[in-house]
Amino acid sequence: MDTKTINIGIIGLGTIGTGVVKILQENQKIIQNRLGAKIKISRIADLDLTTDRGISLNPSILTTQAIEIVNDSDISIVVELIGGEEPAATYILKAIKQGKNIVTANKSLLSTRGPEIYQASYDHKVDIGFEGSVCGGIPVIRAIKDGLSANRISLIYGILNGTANYILTKMSDEGISFNKALIEAKKLGYAEADPALDVNGKDTTHKLSILLSLIYRKQFRPDDIYTEGITHIEPVDIEFARELGYRIKLLAIFKEEDGEIEARVHPTLIPAESLLAHVNGVYNAAFIAGDAVGSTMFYGQGAGMMPAGSAVVSDIISISRNILNGSNGQNIPLFTKNYSTIKLKNKNQTKCKYYLRFSAQDRPGVLSQISGILGKNNISISSVIQRGRQVKGAVPIFMLTHEAVEKDMDKALQEIDALLVTLDGTTVVRIEDQFNNLA
Repeated sequence: MDTKTINIGIIGLGTIGTGVVKILQENQKIIQNRLGAKIKISRIADLDLTTDRGISLNPSILTTQAIEIVNDSDISIVVELIGGEEPAATYILKAIKQGKNIVTANKSLLSTRGPEIYQASYDHKVDIGFEGSVCGGIPVIRAIKDGLSANRISLIYGILNGTANYILTKMSDEGISFNKALIEAKKLGYAEADPALDVNGKDTTHKLSILLSLIYRKQFRPDDIYTEGITHIEPVDIEFARELGYRIKLLAIFKEEDGEIEARVHPTLIPAESLLAHVNGVYNAAFIAGDAVGSTMFYGQGAGMMPAGSAVVSDIISISRNILNGSNGQNIPLFTKNYSTIKLKNKNQTKCKYYLRFSAQDRPGVLSQISGILGKNNISISSVIQRGRQVKGAVPIFMLTHEAVEKDMDKALQEIDALLVTLDGTTVVRIEDQFNNLA
């Protein structure tokens, strides 16, 4: 009996694309045995065809013209791995209109133009896989779509960016500055030449918006999710958090309560004994709570050539299986009008505890001025530590608060930062210490 063949085309031979090729080459027999068919790389498109990527390729399948893959009638699956909104969206939409199935790891594209792409795949009866768009090799997308599909998911705490997590880990373990940790991350290839999306939190926000879209089958735009990066975190904050029994992580947070949801991304103090606090280096993790399953934890390498490549190849195999069974293109639309009336809670209405660091003049009455403003704005202080002078004329003051409303905190800090006795803007880090008994 002849072995059936599924022809694929890959657009983009960067880090992830190279990983995909390596996996398909090295695990060819394993994949063929599990699928019952051969996956053949028919074409690869990339603007750079000269760099040695450590893989052997037949030059005849290489091209600098991605449109050749889109227009190739023999290709059943187009794998888009160039990233960014354009020209990726154009290639994907043209391929869909020609009846080709899509695999992508493009989180920025899916978080902004997802509805258009998903609707096109539904209209033209093709499949789209995007497991590699969130948490790299960790099957979080598949878990939410399938494994946890019987659950009402009410909570997600996610460490979704390996670059930011590596930097915070280095700062925590070695006491070095943000800038020094970033330089090391670049040298090791963990950070891009322009790491802005990673360190300003936007990459994490793109991923959180995709997860929310899956849960509620409606679009959540990244711009609607409060986002804060890690560039303002200093070694003194890391050290003080440690003394208090916390670690600082860049956290994606989702909570549903009373018909509204919180969705935010920011540095967060979390209990040092929690599992998430021990997710270090470039690793990712997602703590997901469902009403039936309870608390679950997904952990693994969130980025890199082989982990991300593994996620992409898993989508290729899944869609290939559907093609062989004649069941591809039978998916329900991801976004259904009026499917969910859930609303995002206004950021100003959210509540949490806070870590505050002030730099103030070394004179009597400063602490009472600050605490008076906090009290006037309904913010209760749980602890205060005032350290010795580190800079001439200035002393650092550290405070932890009880739970407070965000709008009250914003108002209080505007008043405090306007005082003549405060020297720099207040450093604020939110605290999450309720982990549903996840130790």
